[in-house]
Amino acid sequence: MINLLTSGLLALIGLALSVGGAWLIAVGGSWYYALAGLAFLLAAYLSFARKPVLLPFYGAFLLASLAWAVWETGFDWWQLAPRGGLIVVIGLWLITPVFRKTLVAAPKDNGSPETNVKRSFVLEGSIVIAVIVAVYSMLNNPNEIEGNLPSDVVAENPQFGGTVPDGDWHQYGRTPYGQRYSPLDQITTENVASLEQAWVYQTGDLKRASDVPETTYQVTPLKVGETLYLCTPHSWAIAIDAKTGQEKWKFDPGVPENPDRQHQTCRGVTYYKDPATTETGPCTERVFLPTSDARLIALDARTGEVCPSFGDEGTVHLETNMPYNPAGYYYSTSPPVAADGKIIIGGAVNDNYSTKSQSGVIRAYDINTGALVWNWDSGNPEQTEPIPDDQTYTANSPNSWSVSSADEKLGMIYVPLGNKVPDQLGMNRDENVETYSSSIVALSLETGQVQWVRQTVHHDLWDMDVPAQPALLDITTPDGETVPALVGP
Repeated sequence: MINLLTSGLLALIGLALSVGGAWLIAVGGSWYYALAGLAFLLAAYLSFARKPVLLPFYGAFLLASLAWAVWETGFDWWQLAPRGGLIVVIGLWLITPVFRKTLVAAPKDNGSPETNVKRSFVLEGSIVIAVIVAVYSMLNNPNEIEGNLPSDVVAENPQFGGTVPDGDWHQYGRTPYGQRYSPLDQITTENVASLEQAWVYQTGDLKRASDVPETTYQVTPLKVGETLYLCTPHSWAIAIDAKTGQEKWKFDPGVPENPDRQHQTCRGVTYYKDPATTETGPCTERVFLPTSDARLIALDARTGEVCPSFGDEGTVHLETNMPYNPAGYYYSTSPPVAADGKIIIGGAVNDNYSTKSQSGVIRAYDINTGALVWNWDSGNPEQTEPIPDDQTYTANSPNSWSVSSADEKLGMIYVPLGNKVPDQLGMNRDENVETYSSSIVALSLETGQVQWVRQTVHHDLWDMDVPAQPALLDITTPDGETVPALVGP
């Protein structure tokens, strides 16, 4: 029975590799898989015939496969493992005493069981070599590049983006460029060890027994003048006096609990002051709060009161035009971008929860009124004008749960995208999904139309979303030309 099961497994693998390998050859691909399929079929016959020569044959096949894999990929564990893992596992089974007993020695070997053991040494040696290569590959980083940045070069008048005072931090990455760099120099590597605690503020937002496991505190506070603005996992917005730590105001949007929610967090709020106005009345300075029940709320930055002139009495409902009921399956965990008179927001979806997930649409609203200006849906990338009420965005399209950057001079917003859900399922992906998954896409601030796209992983099956806000900076080329550049972690 053991012999028959082993032979059947080898035959199934051989058939699959032979058919798939023949197709691969037909489209100009590698010959290895078809040859490997034939090797598995021959191994299946030898196993069925109970011939001990199976062991050295399989050992030679394993070594040949290992040599091919290293030649094709180098000592890269993540590429070697899928090419050789199954072959090694089957080899381990073939050298077990349980399987070896099923092999019958040829008459000239006088039925000696020692002969079978000797034959297996070839296979055992091959497996040892494969394990050594695997361990070395795990410790090797084939993508590492050694290098040093020049420490004596100081850029003249570096472009940080915007006009943020040195002591302020107005956006998630400090400025629309997302550089996360502060020009302050009072704290240095020499004196940082002597810092003392000035004050402590407790938000009061504690994890509840009924919360989802991924309830996390991930906020990057903003500092505008003498005020810090932050949000909590349950989408509370809070303003704190930066000098004293005293609470100025707190706003609780009353987000209901939902066990279907995968993430319960808030990475930050967005501050906005109309640069064209000198007024200081209600809502001339705003804080925009994304919530975990798919709302975007505009608050007066001075008082924490809702700004009723924005959207529906201060709120834009992000479930609008979604293809399914988004409760618990769609929400925004990251701060939107304020640029070009618009507030631009994406959203997070639950990874691997459903094949009927929400759209990853990016939407731009008038920053004063909350009216939808444009929408970019990677499943329908050409139609960026606001869709009608009876139309829905594309389900399961790649989404942006992270933070975007913007360059108003170039007129573009740079959006990091994730993958189509279910993330590890590669079937049913259309051309748009294959183009925009796990990429950084540049959109026109004015229209939402695609300006360019740079994909990081094609046909991503590993959930390798672009996770971080891109950083914008100027690079000086060797011939002295200044080039605006994007660094995408």
